[in-house]
Amino acid sequence: MFAPLYTAEEMRTAEQGHDVEALMERAGRAVAEAVLRRYPEARRIAGICGKGANGGDGRIALRVLAEAGRETSEELADGVDLVIDALFGTGFHGEPRPEAAELIERINATGVPIVAVDLPSGVDASSGEVGGAAVRADVTVTMHGPKVGLLVAPGRFLAGEVEIADIGLAPVETRHRIVTDEILDLVPRRREGDTKYTAGSVLVVGGSPGFTGAAALVAEAAFRSDAGYVAVCVPAASLPVMETLLVEAVKAPRDRLDELAERASSLAVGPGLGRGGEERALVRRLLAERTLPAVVDADALFELEPARWPGPRVLTPHAGELGRLLGGESKWVDAHRLEALSRSVERFACIVLLKGPDTLIGAPDQGVLVCSFGTPALATAGTGDVLTGVIAAFLAKGMDARLAAAAGAVAHGRAAQLASHQVGLVASDVIDSLPLALA
Repeated sequence: MFAPLYTAEEMRTAEQGHDVEALMERAGRAVAEAVLRRYPEARRIAGICGKGANGGDGRIALRVLAEAGRETSEELADGVDLVIDALFGTGFHGEPRPEAAELIERINATGVPIVAVDLPSGVDASSGEVGGAAVRADVTVTMHGPKVGLLVAPGRFLAGEVEIADIGLAPVETRHRIVTDEILDLVPRRREGDTKYTAGSVLVVGGSPGFTGAAALVAEAAFRSDAGYVAVCVPAASLPVMETLLVEAVKAPRDRLDELAERASSLAVGPGLGRGGEERALVRRLLAERTLPAVVDADALFELEPARWPGPRVLTPHAGELGRLLGGESKWVDAHRLEALSRSVERFACIVLLKGPDTLIGAPDQGVLVCSFGTPALATAGTGDVLTGVIAAFLAKGMDARLAAAAGAVAHGRAAQLASHQVGLVASDVIDSLPLALA
């Protein structure tokens, strides 16, 4: 269900008591073997090696490659076929010094494959942050287990394909963890004797005129995630449109909201809701009065303020929405995703799911869960609404809010991967694939 995800400090803990030279020999040999296996035609290989253990790994890799008949050098000369980046290791953080930054830019400018040792130089192993110049690797051979900086952006986008090398270390407990697809085994299935209400009853609140599609996507996704009953509460002006968009869901005007909430087991608030004063007051009231677990998304996040909410809340912002919640910009969130998530969890004291290819789930007093099942095809309108519907369905089935958010992210990503096409994927394609993703 979860796999370790290492910080620099946790890697140092894993290495304690081991022969450093033996570890370096295994690491360097693993890098050399990856180069020979992946790039058998590369004859001239340059290794850019720093002064620490990472540089030692790189030098051992060059030695093994030379023994295999390759021409190796620690100089970045013209005409090389491949570069091994062993400049900085897991202990690096901050911004490279000018001379190191210049060397990194020269590595990136070679136009040949780059294999990074442990992680691309310039990436913070414990956060994924990049303070200045950083190597853009094609392959990263990382030792023992994945590092936070290899899965969390922006470091994620620089790592290329990640290969994990076993160097003889035992696993250690890590604060942050990777979510595996085994988490879907925790999603309750319908049992004999269930009714449409006990199978999970979701109330969707949103769908203002012009934005009815968002609420419809949430409803359809909740049904396809095995909810038994879904009601959609929208302004009266939206009802005729909703009647044409949805067949199975109950459609009702906003003045029936409290009545419908009495029979719901979760809320999905925000998609297509609108950002006017009346809508913001509705969000505040629902979250303050209702003990039902709720997914808070899209317009419901606009100018949201912390409060002592009586039930579980899952906020699902993208970088722009989280930036506004924290009084900053999306660029800052993109550059400091772990820190931004931590600040938002501390501020709102609830579950926060930060969307992205490295979906991050934070909870008070717990480490971050990282879900990497996303695909670039999900960068299209409406897929966030689908995720809201999936999580709402899992909450309605009684799942713990943190686990429901993580399982929802996995199901959402798997459904996108299973969709029949990746080019031109639309949100409804993801909905159609949800039953297969959950099978």
